[in-house]
Amino acid sequence: MTTSGVERSAEAFATELARWRVERGMSKKQLAGLMGFDPSYVSHVEGRRHRPTEDFARRADMVLGADGAIWQRFQDFDEARHGRTLTTLVTRDAQVPQQWLPPGTGLVVEQEEASLAYLDGGYATTVRRSLYNAGREPVSRYLIRVAVDRYPGDPSRSNQHHRDHPLTIAELDIQASCGDTGVAESMRWRVKQDRDAFKEVWLLFENEDGRFPLYPGERTMITYSYRVGEDKWGNWFQRAVRLPTRRMTVRIDLPAALDPQVWGIETSMSAEEAPLRTPIEKESEGDRSVFTWTTDNPTLNARFRLQWRFRAVPSAPPAIGGNTQVTPGARMAAVGVRQWPLPETGDAPLTAGAARQDRLGGAELRGSARRLALPDEEVLARATVGRLQEALGHISRLHDFGKGLGLAAVQIGVDAAIAVVLPPGSGEPFVLLNPRIVGVSTEIDEQIEGCLSFFDLRGLVPRPLRIEVEHQRFDGGRVVSTFERGLARLVEHEVDHLDGRLYLDRMPQDAELIPLERHHSSGQPWQYQA
Repeated sequence: MTTSGVERSAEAFATELARWRVERGMSKKQLAGLMGFDPSYVSHVEGRRHRPTEDFARRADMVLGADGAIWQRFQDFDEARHGRTLTTLVTRDAQVPQQWLPPGTGLVVEQEEASLAYLDGGYATTVRRSLYNAGREPVSRYLIRVAVDRYPGDPSRSNQHHRDHPLTIAELDIQASCGDTGVAESMRWRVKQDRDAFKEVWLLFENEDGRFPLYPGERTMITYSYRVGEDKWGNWFQRAVRLPTRRMTVRIDLPAALDPQVWGIETSMSAEEAPLRTPIEKESEGDRSVFTWTTDNPTLNARFRLQWRFRAVPSAPPAIGGNTQVTPGARMAAVGVRQWPLPETGDAPLTAGAARQDRLGGAELRGSARRLALPDEEVLARATVGRLQEALGHISRLHDFGKGLGLAAVQIGVDAAIAVVLPPGSGEPFVLLNPRIVGVSTEIDEQIEGCLSFFDLRGLVPRPLRIEVEHQRFDGGRVVSTFERGLARLVEHEVDHLDGRLYLDRMPQDAELIPLERHHSSGQPWQYQA
């Protein structure tokens, strides 16, 4: 039976500790590991066999995110143990980091502000951390991590993508400084780990002018930034709590024209994935949508991931697996290519005239695509080009395109006069913004063509051997490009799509279409006379 104030306050501390531990879903062993204590010590404190210490109370309150509740119980115990009243006790705020010596480096993050902005086809990240050295040794370096995951939720696909297209240190363009704006010192940095999709970098408290370590009891602000192209960065931004942190703020800055939607989840070593406990706030700043989320006293080793999608640019469904019963055309549909409805003919041949008749479900491929106002709609244009390139990546894994490959925005459900053409081999893609054909040669030839929107058929299509195309740059400037032979055929095919035409419209009405399985030169380059 509890008889003294000391025993009652010790029991109240143990009860409060156990309540918070259970609420956070931690075992005694897990809590001890995060606090830097032996598991038996936590067990003894909860079992009233050991009395809590000040250091133990501070660590427990911080790790469990108890917002001072555990610390208050320790103050009550300390008061009873020393026979002091609350008015004579020197108050020690559990949330003042300089009075708590955490395990490890002794660094405490008093505030973190991490921002991510989608700009010019890439993601620019800036992180500002207010650091306090609560340890006993000077700090001369600080570790940062950069991880990319192009296809969240599909690790095998992401791993393959990053093996083929590794993230490089050079493209990150890391910049780092120490100190407040205006008086900040640049920081050198040194690579610790360099993997395809993961980097660890030491930020050094030094530069060419000297060293400026962070001594015990001192505070400073470090700021670092880097940039990753959208071809390597998926639609997510994660923050991990690796040091005791008082406040964390995450800011996602996205173009309003893309109609972004943002949500978030949190995980930890002891809890399943769950929605963020506090809401994400949205504000409009000119042509930008800014999403802000803040949390106080996050639990050590917690991870917070914000994700988003652009509702103005539909996402393609994932590629389907290797089912041999699925037709090539069905595979194109599965990766998001809009399909042209064809009539049922049984065993009879299908003619171009019958195939090109308008049917229910084909309207998307028959209208003229909307021409973009550049440079005002540059953000939408870049996002659409990125979407087309992503779709072409899916498509190129489904078939051998020896003749080259092209895709128009209307074929993926985006009403924009944009197309991307991949020439045969490993040449750079051609990006066509608001293209229109301004000149054609009088020389015509016929070649077998296919179309991603009805991929199971082929047709003999006449086209000019040379075309001149006027198109725009992202900045609105106009250029005229000349294409010949196979490239002329590919480009005109895509410009036709943007004008609501199919290659069927260029064929004689009674010309028969060839089933893909009977077209033996599929995947081979077109042949031209020298």
